[in-house]
Amino acid sequence: MSDLTVESTARAMASAVARREISARELTDLHLARIAERNPQLTAIVSLDEERARAGAERADEHLAGGGRLGPLHGLPFAVKDTHAVAGWRTTYGSPIFADHVPDADDLIVERVRRAGVVLLGKTNVPEFAAGSHTFNTVFGTTLNPHDPTRSAGGSSGGAACALASGMVPLADGSDMGGSLRNPASFCGVVGLRPSLGRVPTWPTGNQWETLSVGGPLARNVGDLALLLSVRAGPDARTPMALGDPGDAFAPPVAGSLAGLRVAYSVDLGGLLEVDDRVAAISEAAVRRMARAGAKFFGAWPDLTLADDTFRTLRAWHFWTCYGPLLGEHPDSFKQSLADNIRAGEQLTGADVARAYAQRTTLVETMREFFTRYDALVLPVSQVPPFPADQEYPTEINGTPMASYLDWMRSAYAITVTGCPAISVPAGTTHEGLPVGIQIVAPHGADRRLLEIAAAFEALDS
Repeated sequence: MSDLTVESTARAMASAVARREISARELTDLHLARIAERNPQLTAIVSLDEERARAGAERADEHLAGGGRLGPLHGLPFAVKDTHAVAGWRTTYGSPIFADHVPDADDLIVERVRRAGVVLLGKTNVPEFAAGSHTFNTVFGTTLNPHDPTRSAGGSSGGAACALASGMVPLADGSDMGGSLRNPASFCGVVGLRPSLGRVPTWPTGNQWETLSVGGPLARNVGDLALLLSVRAGPDARTPMALGDPGDAFAPPVAGSLAGLRVAYSVDLGGLLEVDDRVAAISEAAVRRMARAGAKFFGAWPDLTLADDTFRTLRAWHFWTCYGPLLGEHPDSFKQSLADNIRAGEQLTGADVARAYAQRTTLVETMREFFTRYDALVLPVSQVPPFPADQEYPTEINGTPMASYLDWMRSAYAITVTGCPAISVPAGTTHEGLPVGIQIVAPHGADRRLLEIAAAFEALDS
């Protein structure tokens, strides 16, 4: 067996499998051992099927021995977010209503990672219907932070980020509506990308024109993230909103420089956000490191005051469209915050939805003009560090009360409604040792450039 460990890069693992320095079975056993060690405490991986995983690893080894063509993820253990359907595999969406649900077809994301050669292990835990940025549900329980199990791992891709950070998987998939990739990446100290609108196609979907949520990759470093993005990105005939660039346009290696980069920075988007003092200090220290590497910083920010009403209106409308009938049939099977948000969508009028779309158009134009003057925007990913896992959401920041379970997520969802790509990269830790990420935002379509900037920032600490 090679000297690989579960902390090795995904690229090193894939290369070692391809060179037959380690078998897919051996690599799978390494990760299953780590899952057995850490998952009982953390609850990151759910619906684990060790027998099926080992059978998949055997098939991967046989394929390689037979001279078959290898995908870029051949032999890599992988767990799918529990909001994505896997044919023949329990998929609950974090809801007791679907506790025994087994789909008969794969989602597009699963089709693509299977084709790339992964060995499926199970699913990663999510909050109920992926609503909220703290991963807990009544089916599997709460996913805990691998750096401090008394704290939240974030959400909705909290199981994915926790599994990555604790070495249970080398790569993970996620999705992001109001920060569901970025917040858990920040909380768990990994990298999470919300790609440009249209970069990663989603199928099937109940509404092709609902564009708040996008799929994206999580990894322990930018190079591995680029590897997974290269598999997930690219057009598909079933998704007319997909951008046309092929996935391999984002493949590693990824390298960049910060020299001469024009960066706008605001810790609070001009007073729009309440930001925990610890997060603000780490963000400002990250900016200073970037400046020492040659980036040119400007105290500037786009006017995103319309983002709050826009996001909340469209989110409530989307939730009512997707889950309103289900709530009517199962009124006692939803957590209260989600039920309230669904019912808020029921009260919306056509004029409300039209207003939100008009505002979103204004926000997109604001960002287009803003990025004619700057190459990137830097701000916090999350307004707080990981909060206690026994809370549903932070109720205050710096003594300022949070009126709802969405208020502390503004730094993420204000970017959501612009359609721009945004990446969370580890920036430091609080004095308690809790991870904090920095959010870097680029113009729509500039995903490759964003990866290069993120890689340059990541390299500052290497």
